Amino acid sequence: MQHEQEAPVVRPDDQQQEMTMKRLALLATTAFLAAAGMAQADEVRIGIAAEPYPPFSSPDSEGNWVGWEIEIIDAICDASELDCVITPTAWDGIIPALVSGRIDAIMNSMSITEDRLQTIDFSDPYYNTPTVIVGQRDMDIEPTPEGMAGLVLGVQVSTIHQTYAQTYFEDETQIRTYQTQDEANQDLAAGRIDATQADSLAMDDFLNSDAGQCCELKGAVEHDESILGAGVGAGVRKDDDELREAINRGLATILEDGTYDEITARYFDTSIYGN
Repeated sequence: MQHEQEAPVVRPDDQQQEMTMKRLALLATTAFLAAAGMAQADEVRIGIAAEPYPPFSSPDSEGNWVGWEIEIIDAICDASELDCVITPTAWDGIIPALVSGRIDAIMNSMSITEDRLQTIDFSDPYYNTPTVIVGQRDMDIEPTPEGMAGLVLGVQVSTIHQTYAQTYFEDETQIRTYQTQDEANQDLAAGRIDATQADSLAMDDFLNSDAGQCCELKGAVEHDESILGAGVGAGVRKDDDELREAINRGLATILEDGTYDEITARYFDTSIYGN
């Protein structure tokens, strides 16, 4: 006679142990997922323009981003214990990328202006340098509306330089816009434009190059803080006070411990921090 298989006997102690093991497994899984989510949340995506902007940021031969601003970003993030990831983004869409959450901060020579402050917040300034006109060496050019009359001036689109040129020079000057400052510099070297307006440090790099021997510094434009801003800062979303304060702490640390000056000395002969 075939016997039915006897059902196993489950003792109360065994049931309790099994329930305990299931709870521990569930807690472990929950902890793992929480840690993974936390790690992802702690990653700070730093937006920079996808095109080169030496000596501040540009890709090297292996595609790694290098330059003064990249080193400053790394130093600030290390000092504030932020896990930062460089995230190249089209310049003319970089503020929308920040607002929509595709990046968490902008650190790409973006000036703190009244217009931008309507949309985003900024950290404390981390450098401040003059805005200049660079033009053909054989042309008599003054960085004033009268001195720019009749000339062709190249500026990078969606920058403070485009806004300034259109405000002060457009009546008597032909304004030509470019997607990148490098493209404006190329047209200047080729003689297709008479001058360009940009940050003094960015133009120093061009003037020290072979292509830049065509041209010379014509002087700084009259400063208009409402357009040119109060220095360059890290752009953050309006509600992200925690990140803004962390960047400020990191900046204060590298200014105090000498890291800022050490990095700057590798790129520039003078301080660029400003007052």
